[in-house]
Amino acid sequence: MSDESLEYFSQRGLCHISRTNDGRELILRDDKSNIDFYLIRSKDVGAYVEQGAADLGIMGLDLLLEHNFDVYIPAALPFGECRLSVAYPKERTEWQKKREIRVATKYPRLATEYFFRRGFNIRTIELYGSIEIAPLTGLSDVIVDLVSTGATLKANNLVEEEIILTSTARLIMNPSAFALGRQRIMQFIDKVF
Repeated sequence: MSDESLEYFSQRGLCHISRTNDGRELILRDDKSNIDFYLIRSKDVGAYVEQGAADLGIMGLDLLLEHNFDVYIPAALPFGECRLSVAYPKERTEWQKKREIRVATKYPRLATEYFFRRGFNIRTIELYGSIEIAPLTGLSDVIVDLVSTGATLKANNLVEEEIILTSTARLIMNPSAFALGRQRIMQFIDKVF
């Protein structure tokens, strides 16, 4: 979400940065606003903010709920919308009659909670890319993954059975940073919204 985040901040006058040609820099310094922007993987943002390496961050609600970071979540942002869904191969509905199923996912905690509520025992198989292949090769019965448009599911003959949650980008903050730098952080947040 780094490009969407930088564009969002730029539209609000908080970011006056243009990336270099190779786009490999990980820290962008905005001298005008006196803010450093760290470009890190979405999954890692919570750790940087929780541990105090960053005062604020942006990450999806899906990752916040999966990893349960100790951060404040002051607001939802109007981008990064997707949904965490259960999907399976169109012609294979027999899993719905099983008591125990195999679930391929990047979200073992959320998947386990969801299927336990439905009365299934599950074995999670943690994967971090091309999760849609898992039920097609017999590795899993179903998947739990993020879906934006559904095009990848459709292209692989998968059916979206149910939406577990809808996710958007969230602004998160370190509780200690907020306590120590409340005025500066509130000025930033006021400009964001």
